[in-house]
Amino acid sequence: MTHFLADDGEKIHVKISGEGPPMVLLHGWTSSHRDWNPFLAAFEPAHRVFRWDARGHGGHHLETASVPTVARMARDLQNLLDHHQLDQVIVAGHSMGALTLWQYLRDFGDSRLAKLIFIDQSPKLVTDAGWPNGICGDFDAARNAAFIDDLETDFAEAVLRLVAHGHNARARQLYEENGPGIQSARQRLASFDARALIDCWKSLTAADYRDVLPTISVPALLVYGGASNFYSAATAAYVRDHIPDARLHIYPDVDHAPHLWEKERFVRDVLDFVAG
Repeated sequence: MTHFLADDGEKIHVKISGEGPPMVLLHGWTSSHRDWNPFLAAFEPAHRVFRWDARGHGGHHLETASVPTVARMARDLQNLLDHHQLDQVIVAGHSMGALTLWQYLRDFGDSRLAKLIFIDQSPKLVTDAGWPNGICGDFDAARNAAFIDDLETDFAEAVLRLVAHGHNARARQLYEENGPGIQSARQRLASFDARALIDCWKSLTAADYRDVLPTISVPALLVYGGASNFYSAATAAYVRDHIPDARLHIYPDVDHAPHLWEKERFVRDVLDFVAG
């Protein structure tokens, strides 16, 4: 991987490949640039593809005293665009990546962006009496505080339980079976810098981007899992109805990573959206 220096001196690692109009791919919380590997063969012939390890994620180890807040990651995105002199960019964000993109839009606007892709995310994660469209429909401030306590005690197990105890019955079954896939995920999560990721989570769950959605003036593609661990069809419909030029695709029977379960459909939908 190469890197660029953010404006606070932090090295942000990024992989760049392909030729053509720029496409930036933003991964989710606890993930890395590798999440986008399955799509490179389809995207590289027509796009110069940028995939980073977000601050505090993947192979990135913090060298400064910074905290990977969503505002800081949005500024990192602006620094990436500045460093590589990118304009008319297609940006896709999955989960935390979608939140990063919404924060970017709040802070910097969409004048340098051409088209946007948001994957299975709510503009406000924490629920309350007037907002049922966050995590699982019932992830209020008290439940979030309890989850943060669990992260402090056993980061890996807390993350696995959050995924397992959502709407997706298959995810719960896999967690209870504790097979090789869950054991591998547990080992991977245990290897991370938990402190940075917990601080990041606190920032993500403090955010509310409902006011950002109506300000988006470029086309948006929304891709949601019909069996998402965390979000219902009502969440997807809310996002669609509040972005002026948005088209929604719900992939039936797949979880919080619909693009990874339905790779061929996702590639087709993205390329059709970009071409259109």
